[in-house]
This record gives sequence, C-alpha cells and structure tokens, in this order.
Amino acid sequence: MSEVARRHAELVARIRDANHRYYGLDAPDITDAEYDLLLRELEALEAAHPALAQEDSPSRSVGDAPSGKFAQVAHVVPMLSLANAFTDAEVAEFVERIKRETGDVAPVFSVEPKLDGLAISLRYEHGVFVRGATRGDGSTGEDVSANLRTVKSIPMQLASGLLSPAVLEVRGEIIMPRAEFEAYNEKARTEGRKTLANPRNGAAGSLRQLDPAITAQRPLAFYAYALGEVQGVELPATHSQTLQWLRQLGFPVSPEVAVADGLAGVLAYYRSIGERRSRLPYDIDGVVYKLDSFDQQREMGFVSRAPRWAIAHKFPAEEASTTVESIEVNVGRTGAVTPWVLMKPVQVGGVTVSRATLHNADQIARLDVRVGDTVIIRRAGDVIPEVVRVVERARPAGTQPWQMPTHCPDCGSVIEREAGEVVARCTGGLVCPAQRVQALVHFASRRAMDIEGLGERFAQDLVAFGLIQTVADLYRLEVADFLEMKRRADLRDGSTPAAVKAGKIADKWAQNLVAAIDASRNTTLERLLFALGISDVGESTAKTLARHFGSLDALMAADEAALREVPDIGPIVAAHIVHFFAQVHNREVIAHLRERGVHWPEGLPQRASDGPLSGKTVVLTGTLSSMSRDQAGARLEALGAKISGSVSKKTSLLIAGEAAGSKLAKAESLGLEIWDEAGLLAFLAASSAE
Repeated sequence: MSEVARRHAELVARIRDANHRYYGLDAPDITDAEYDLLLRELEALEAAHPALAQEDSPSRSVGDAPSGKFAQVAHVVPMLSLANAFTDAEVAEFVERIKRETGDVAPVFSVEPKLDGLAISLRYEHGVFVRGATRGDGSTGEDVSANLRTVKSIPMQLASGLLSPAVLEVRGEIIMPRAEFEAYNEKARTEGRKTLANPRNGAAGSLRQLDPAITAQRPLAFYAYALGEVQGVELPATHSQTLQWLRQLGFPVSPEVAVADGLAGVLAYYRSIGERRSRLPYDIDGVVYKLDSFDQQREMGFVSRAPRWAIAHKFPAEEASTTVESIEVNVGRTGAVTPWVLMKPVQVGGVTVSRATLHNADQIARLDVRVGDTVIIRRAGDVIPEVVRVVERARPAGTQPWQMPTHCPDCGSVIEREAGEVVARCTGGLVCPAQRVQALVHFASRRAMDIEGLGERFAQDLVAFGLIQTVADLYRLEVADFLEMKRRADLRDGSTPAAVKAGKIADKWAQNLVAAIDASRNTTLERLLFALGISDVGESTAKTLARHFGSLDALMAADEAALREVPDIGPIVAAHIVHFFAQVHNREVIAHLRERGVHWPEGLPQRASDGPLSGKTVVLTGTLSSMSRDQAGARLEALGAKISGSVSKKTSLLIAGEAAGSKLAKAESLGLEIWDEAGLLAFLAASSAE
C-alpha cells in the first residue's frame, strides 16, 4: 500500500471512530479542532487523489449511525452538516462563489452564532409535538422524544392564533447554558456526585439518558435555527423571516441572529460576536452564515454532506502552555500504533485539554517532544489540541528523546514499521486485545454483521473477561455469559446492589443481544467480507468481490492475478486480500464461523449486466414496511441496478415508501418513473419467478 493510501485509510478509520465517540457515545476523545484538521486533511487527500474517495467516506457523510439504545427515526429531510471556514480568505471564497453562481452581486446573509451542543429535530403535527430525534448519521437518528418533553423551552403545542402546519419539523440545538452548567457541577461536587466535563458533553449526555427523570434534572435549553419537513403551510421567502415566524410559534431563537450584507457585513458580525463571546450565556464555536433567500438556497443546492449556501466560520485557534506527563501509544483495529501525548490538564478556550494525538513517531521526532517538556498547545478552529512547539528553554535537564516501543503495550507482540511507511504496526493480529476490541466493533457494525447493541463498551468487556478471542466466539455465547460479564463489570466498576437492582432488565438486555447475534447468522457474502476487516476492503469492494466470485471459497483460492481481473481491484488491494486469506488464524476464524451456523447464499450470482435493471439508476426514499432500504437496494443491485442517494435527470426510477418527501417531489417535477412499495414487491416477485 502506498503511503498516500495508508494515510487515507487511517484518516477514514480515525474520523469514523471520532464520529462514533462524539455522536454515538457522547464521549469525544479528540477536540473539535483536531477533528477539523483530520477532516480537512482527508478532504485535501481525496481532492488530490479522487480514486481514494468512496461514497461512504466521512468527507461525504454526517454524524454516526444510531446506537441501539433508542428507537430509530428516519429523517425525511436529511440533517446535514456544514462546511467550515477558518480564515477570512476562505469566507471570501465562499461569498464569491455565491455571487458567481447566483448572479447576485450583493447577496444577503442570515448570520447566527454556532451553538456548541447537540443537534435535534422536533416534529409537530397539527400544532402538537409528536416526536423528537437526534441527528444520528444524517439520514436516521434516535428517538429521544420522552427526554425532550422534559426540556422546558421546547413547546409541546404551538402558539395559538397562528395557522398550525399539518407537519412542521424544527431543527435546532440542545445546549446547557454556562451558568447552569457551573451551578450543576458545583452542586454535584458538594453532594459527591460525578461532574459534567463541559456544557456540550453535558447537553448531549443528558439528552441521551435512558431515564427521562435524569434528563429532567439537567439544565437544558433549546434554540431553533432551521426547518426540516414542512407540509400544509406557505413559508416566508427568507431564512430570517422564517426564524421570526418560529419565534411567533413559541420557539426560542437566539437573540444574536441578524442579517448581514455581503462579505463586509458577515465579517463585521463575526468580529462583533467574537468580542462578546465570553459574555454570551452559552458556548459557541463559531458563526454560521446562510444565504437568506430560499430561492437562492435552492439554486445553490447541496453537496453530499452539507449545503452549498451555508458555511460555519470557526473562531481562530487559542494557545496555552502545559507539561507533557507521558507519551503513550494506542493500537487500532488494523494494528496501527498511534502515539498520544498526555499532558497536565489545561484550560484552553473553556475546555480542559489533557491529551493530544501526534499521529506517528515522525511527528514526535520532528517536534522533539519529550516527557517533562513544556509545550504550546493550540486548539485549531477553536477546538482541541495540537502540539505547536516545545519551549526548549524550559526543558528540564536529563530528558531523553522519545522512542517508539518495540513491543505492543497490549499484547507484547513486536511492533514493526515497513520501509517507506509512516505508521508502525503491532504484529499481534487478533492475538492483540486492542485489535480484537476494534475488530469486534467493526464486525458487529450496522453495515457489517449488524448486531444491534454490541458497541465498544461491551466489546471491551467481552475481550477483557476472556469471552472473546476471535469474532467467531460471539456465536457460542449464551444469555448466562452476558449476565456473568455484566456482573463482573459491575463489580469492577464499583456498582452497588441498588445500581444492579433491575435484574429483569439485565435479563432482557442479554436476551436481546443473544437474539441479535443469532439473527446475524443469516447474512450475505458481501456483508461478511466487509465484516472480516480485510485491509482496504470496504463495503463497495466487498460487494464487487462477492458478485465476481460468488462464493467465499472461490475468493479464498484466488491469487493476485485473478483478483486484479476484478473491476476496481488494484495490485495493493489484491495483495492485501491474498495476504489475509493466507493467514492460518484467519482461515480458522472463517471455519469457526461456518461451524457455528453463520451462513450466506453461495454460487455465482446473476451478473449485473444481465439483469432486468441493467444500466438503470434507482433511488429509494421514504420508509418501506416490508424491508429496510438497504435490503431493497441490495436486491435491486443484484438485478443490475445502480443505487443512488439523490434524484437527478440521470435517475431512471424512484421507489417511494411512506413519507417520501422532497425526493418524490423532485422526481415528479422531472417526470421520472415512480414505484410505490407495492410496485417494488411485485417487480421483485416477478424477477424471482423468472
């Protein structure tokens, strides 16, 4: 693998992990600034090397898949992210692009603070609150309605005297105001309870509690800033007018929202609010500029993960000095060994910083970071840390340059770094507990074996308590094993009997997890290949391999020459596949999976080029009652279709389930062929009968 491809794979894995920790676990392990840096590096790498970019790249997707803690909610109108700007020059480029593409030499913008909390969507039907959901992965979020009902600033019924839309989805931010955050922590300290890390984590963690009574005790607030699905009402012509309308309906809207003319206007607002930032009642990490005219917004459109008519202007980096207490390494799923600097905790821009990644040994060597050094930490984009430089004059006597460990701290295996490679790797494979945990999380993920409820925390316990040596061991676990694991984890964590009082709940949890594992035994070859975690074999490549070879045995027997005949499989990927299946322990894992009942359809599938949908581009939208959209897409792809996520003139067919929304409207306006779910099922039945 080339250094570029290796770095790309590492960035993708790191960003996905960060998304999961931030959106799914409410426990980020890197700052927003570090995340921004990783994402910008990924975007630059994919711009320079387009062949590396995949449809599911973090550069083209939003958030994280919903966890198994809450029911899932499909967003009719996706909850997208925002592109970022860190300099005035980047904002100027944004404004100039809008002027060029709209023909408006003096565009007007709605400007507002970028609140640092948790994005949510509130759904009202005929003026009554019916459901609320988190962003999730942008397409599907978590139903947190019960918790949202405890937030006093969210109206349960819209203000009377105004027309109530048949459907109104209001997007906004759940935050914890600074004063309330400090008061909560002060009370928690006096009572000997755990304090909240910061207002953002406090807001996100509070909203995702399983017990609404806990959420009700937290000082949460809501501010509206956008709309989702709307039916049965004519909206104002501009974003700023819409926010005023939302105020009239009873929704809190930031009093800092304003309208600005052109580049000079938005930059003046940015500097003004920056000067007042510390006096605002809530944390903000930048300013958001949106084209005010809805007509112009529609004209500008969207890219995969963000609107082209809006941008978030992040505040500049802040710096502070602190002391390096230790340098440790972290081992990822593929064995990549990443150095981390652990520092004396320091406040930087209102956030306590205690660790920073240095990516690889070369970066540590370049900066010459040593234990005991005083270092300058910068929060790029007003988030967290990067080590900018060492204050050499403050270096204590006797410090030594840091050296990469020769053996893995988790399993003791040799750490190797191939010639020309940046990243060092643990050679332990699945013998390594750290790699086992990450391999298990990947194996159970939604687009792999889809074992709902098996997240990183449970994976860590399964490995730590010796229940899992390889992913195949999942399929010999019983309810009693999970209950015993939970008992041991409770004892380890110091839980009291009161904390473990819900025995029936624990039984149900264990039964559900065993049922999810059992259900995953019936899978597809492409899901299994993706789940195995072969280096550089993502979803798309797994699908291509499954179609080309038809059976796992045929793929395992293929040499590099045979693999390079497969479309889109290059020499690097071919070598990784051959290497994976040449490993005895990997073949043993596959044999154990088969022995324990994991199965998938075998035999050469119908070639896509011969299918009835060959050459057709199909878009699925809305909710299907008989199967998920992913399942429907897989069956259509087997019949030759190319599945797309957006409607355009190139779309051949739209399949519309319930609550199809804007994609259906666009397909109708383009005069495209449209099927409902009944039409889809009839087509699939006829195709199966042929």
